Amino acid sequence: MSPLAPMGLLYILLLAAAEPAKVEPTHAAEAAAQKAAQDASVDAKYFALVAKLSPAEQAWEKVLQDNLGNGFYLPAHKRDKIAGKSTAWDYVADDPKLPRVLLIGDSVSRGYTLPTRQALAGVAHVHRAPANCGPTAAGVKNLDVWLGTGKWDVIHFNFGIHDRGVPLKDYSARLDQIAERLQRTGAKVIWASTTPIPDMPAQKQTAVSIIERNALALGIMQRRQIPVDDLFTAITPRLQELQNPNDVHFNAAGYDFLGTQVAAAIRTALPATAAK
Repeated sequence: MSPLAPMGLLYILLLAAAEPAKVEPTHAAEAAAQKAAQDASVDAKYFALVAKLSPAEQAWEKVLQDNLGNGFYLPAHKRDKIAGKSTAWDYVADDPKLPRVLLIGDSVSRGYTLPTRQALAGVAHVHRAPANCGPTAAGVKNLDVWLGTGKWDVIHFNFGIHDRGVPLKDYSARLDQIAERLQRTGAKVIWASTTPIPDMPAQKQTAVSIIERNALALGIMQRRQIPVDDLFTAITPRLQELQNPNDVHFNAAGYDFLGTQVAAAIRTALPATAAK
């Protein structure tokens, strides 16, 4: 070996130490940067589209922006909007000749909104609360926003799945408060019983929790003379076919089934001339 070799090796080592190490970005950082770029692109397309809408449609989009939340529903709405996909939160242009109907409920209600709307096309305008309405606590807090300023002819509502872990007395008190507020609108109010959920011990979720809450809700509605759309009883015999495995949600056929049930219940509350 040449006597200069150790000196050359030392030079190379010193040079390497002097240069900053090139650190490859982590997968998490790359994914975050990619998501941020995608979100920015969606936002740009969404707001460009909204700018071309009518003032009434823009106002509705603003309501959705304020109420859907940034975690899941608003980003999903933006993507659906720029893709031209029809959803539960489509803007509904009212015809003063037709009754106005409002659906209030969680993601199950969201799932049957479009089938209900389609079943009542030409009979009534079916609107949806601008949120995944969640638990009764959210209902008490946000009900005035969801009701808006217009007059409703029929309000079809449900709270239950998101209250499955809430003490029964709290659920009962808040549900009664919500029912009272809805009746004060002058609309014909319909309660929808909460659809079944599976037993999932790991999530501390029990099927009986819904049975208990439906029983409490039934007592409140009977006392207030609010008719019940018994979705729980209607769909229970067909859960194997219509509900997703180990899930509270339903497949497309399940939501079509529920939408048909909801539309039929609403028809019974509409003026005789509109319900035909």
